[in-house]
Amino acid sequence: MLRLTTLTSVLALMATGLSAEEIKVGVSPGEHAEIMEEVARVAEPMGLEIDVIEFSDYVVPNQALADGDIQANSFQHVPYLEAQMKDRGFALTVVGNTITTPMGVYSDKVEDIAALEEGATFGIPNDPTNGGRALLVLQELGLIKVDPAAGLTPTVLDITENPKDLSFKELDAAQLPRSLADLTAALINTNYAIASGLNPKEDSIAMESAENPYVNVIVVREGDEEAAWVETLLKAYHSDEVKTFIDESYQGTVITSW
Repeated sequence: MLRLTTLTSVLALMATGLSAEEIKVGVSPGEHAEIMEEVARVAEPMGLEIDVIEFSDYVVPNQALADGDIQANSFQHVPYLEAQMKDRGFALTVVGNTITTPMGVYSDKVEDIAALEEGATFGIPNDPTNGGRALLVLQELGLIKVDPAAGLTPTVLDITENPKDLSFKELDAAQLPRSLADLTAALINTNYAIASGLNPKEDSIAMESAENPYVNVIVVREGDEEAAWVETLLKAYHSDEVKTFIDESYQGTVITSW
């Protein structure tokens, strides 16, 4: 049996002589998946059916898009996309902004970033873009300094000052929440924090500044930018309904960026 919203949408489309278009959009777990489900609800009466496909890591969604398994993805910021295209030769392009999700510091062992002792072990993502972002957050918090020549992608080798002699364990971003018991603290992306039951506003001991270059984006294959479904997808995502959903659901831990 069709859901009432689906039946209503079908009847509306029949009345206008339009047929629904179907696309698959890749997302990461947490807020990206939750928001895209709301976008799908908004897009349905516009004649666009969105099948939301969750991926458990940051690498596969771009590969799936490049391979044609999905039509768009919504999980990454521009620095990560640019690194992926450079390293893997993907022909992808940004069609619109979505949200900004400040990275947080989480710990099972300390409740205040100022209470960190010498030799503390930090978990950071093992991909160059988010790992570099984590180090820049620690620099912003005054714990380390990195070589400015490294730009947005410093590595632990670019650390120039480390007064607390912090050590770093590089792990897959999705594994960091599960690894907190073995670490002093970890820098965790908001989507993986939320997916693991962590509340960025209540459970983090420090947060990245909201003023950062890591705005998330919707990405499609080159050549699809002008497709009619792209316009509908963006119209649905940038709707008042979706903005209200984000503001009410995340209470400032996820920031609309359009």
